[in-house]
Amino acid sequence: MTESVNSGKRASEAAPSIDHKRVKIDRTGKVVEEKQVGITQYINEENRSGGFYGSIKQRYCDFLVNEIDLSNNVVHLVDEGINLGKTKRERNLEKRQEERSELQGKTAEEVERIKEQKKQELEQQPKYELSSEDKEKLLKLITEAELNQIESLFNSGDKMETQTKFEDKQTRTTLHQLLRQAFQSKLETVTTPENTFRIALARNNSARRRNPQESINHVDENGVVNYGLGPFKNYLHFTVYKENRETMEVASTISKFLRIPSKNIGYAGTKDRRGVTCQRFSISKGKVARVSSLNKGLKNVVLGGFTYEDLPLGLGDLKGNEFVITIRDVKPFNDKDSVETIIEKCFNSLQQKGFINYYGMQRFGTFSISTHELGIKILQEDWKGAVDLVLSEQEIVAPESIDARACWAETRNPSLTLKKMPRRCTAEYSILSVLEKERLDKNEDYGSNSYFKSIMAIPRNLRIMYAHAYQSYIWNLVVSKRFEMFGMDVQVGDLVLVQNEAPAQEKDVDGEDFEEDVVTSKFVRARPLTEEDIAASTYTIYDIVLPTPGFDILYPTNEKLMQVYTEVMAKDGLDPLKMNRRVREFSLAGSYRHIMGKPTNLSYKIVKYDDPNEPMVRTDLELTRLKKDGEENVAREIDHQEGERTGVVLTMQLPVSSYATMALREFMKADTSRFGDVFSSGK
Repeated sequence: MTESVNSGKRASEAAPSIDHKRVKIDRTGKVVEEKQVGITQYINEENRSGGFYGSIKQRYCDFLVNEIDLSNNVVHLVDEGINLGKTKRERNLEKRQEERSELQGKTAEEVERIKEQKKQELEQQPKYELSSEDKEKLLKLITEAELNQIESLFNSGDKMETQTKFEDKQTRTTLHQLLRQAFQSKLETVTTPENTFRIALARNNSARRRNPQESINHVDENGVVNYGLGPFKNYLHFTVYKENRETMEVASTISKFLRIPSKNIGYAGTKDRRGVTCQRFSISKGKVARVSSLNKGLKNVVLGGFTYEDLPLGLGDLKGNEFVITIRDVKPFNDKDSVETIIEKCFNSLQQKGFINYYGMQRFGTFSISTHELGIKILQEDWKGAVDLVLSEQEIVAPESIDARACWAETRNPSLTLKKMPRRCTAEYSILSVLEKERLDKNEDYGSNSYFKSIMAIPRNLRIMYAHAYQSYIWNLVVSKRFEMFGMDVQVGDLVLVQNEAPAQEKDVDGEDFEEDVVTSKFVRARPLTEEDIAASTYTIYDIVLPTPGFDILYPTNEKLMQVYTEVMAKDGLDPLKMNRRVREFSLAGSYRHIMGKPTNLSYKIVKYDDPNEPMVRTDLELTRLKKDGEENVAREIDHQEGERTGVVLTMQLPVSSYATMALREFMKADTSRFGDVFSSGK
């Protein structure tokens, strides 16, 4: 036996002494299907066969998402950041290019003569240019003798102090700015404790400023503070426009470029990768020039709309999102139906009735194995089973991870597998990095504690997401069964919130934020409806909530619904009444979620077109640039001529607790299992 095995560690170069078989994973299909995560019902069941097909997210601009802030304002990109002018590096580069151009084709003697001439011209240039206008302004604040002393500094290199005292703060500020402007920033000015001015020539290597306020505010040559944003405040807010980028990915990139902790960056909610989105960010102690300059290096991201604010942004600081969704290649399920008639009928149903507020397919990941299956293993405290699922071979995974997964299945060697696993596969890479350092037991396997440590190495938000995905799965199953049994009728034992509060982000048991678009029991309570409530018709289906499983929620007192919770969780070896765990972060408190969603500001437009890649709407960036070029009143939607193809542009606003894909599912009566490709028949 090799030395590495004797020491309890697996050799990175040698294969294990025991031939491990591949871990068998039960694959039910290439993609996770709606029925596998509890999505089975429609509101308008009688019209279920009268829907239409369509292609979603064919282009990034087919899915536009704009955040709605707490003041009900839709967040838009209004500019591409502040105009910083050319950098010193760019100015120097231009100067060198001009010099090269001027010297091109010249002989060595001519080059030397030109250089000598420029040197003499530079020496003869005045050290400053004091305009008559600036001189007049200065003499209103200081004496002529003091001005003469200031000018003599350029010859003596000494320093001087004014006899005049400036008791008024605004006057001092004006004089600082005026001296900087009048002498082209070649003077250093400091206010003394006696409110006189001490003035000296600025040293090239000295950027010191005695006034702390001046050190944090940028003041240009015209006295404009922070590019017109006003005085510096603790938090810099700005709009992030992004294409095909995740919110956390953008935040991480900004953190890296600015060399600041990621915790200094705040945002109200996360937005989809595949689409074009606008949302607000905040940065603690952010300087606008530094942040806006990132626009030169960011890819598919534009920062704009800068303001200074007193408070940061945090998860949940939004009312919802506005969606502009383009559905391409629209065709009715039944070829005999008019597509225009079908779309109108489906739209009216969505507008009048809304949709079942399911957790959408993106909640359950994009691989062949749903994230809720990992949640089951974690809640069962089956750490090895969880690791096997994360590292398993699947029909749909990140392509660059396929070889690494095959290596793990063949060898169960973390060192070899780690060499093939890309770092962007965060969970997989984290697990392997821990197992590589763990000792094997006598059965040539890792102990439960080693597997547990590897799961806990996954970034916290991600590992908690697995458990929350299971809660979402159970909620979907229960709400489907509820509509199957009772439809839109309110029942005795249904739950309503005690207080009519807006959805809030969930807090886990450690009190730290978790990105969750649900109402949490920590903020609100629920009660069951009584016979008297039903008789009084006080509540409608839009008031009803269902809980996700947890230890701090009230379950419906309707026995049939409670039986659903019990039976479906029992199949997974879990109990809805026993949701505490030894690992505190996996002890789930539970939360409440409205079972119905209803879009607001809902509208649609049918578009005829021929080119399958033809854009049907303009992005915020395109609108901003058109307006910058002088085009006013530019519409979001692009006018199209007649064509053979049919598309639909749907506009709607949803609260934070709703998924746009679930509204689309009800609108089209379509299946969303192939989200990002084609919505197929929901029959």
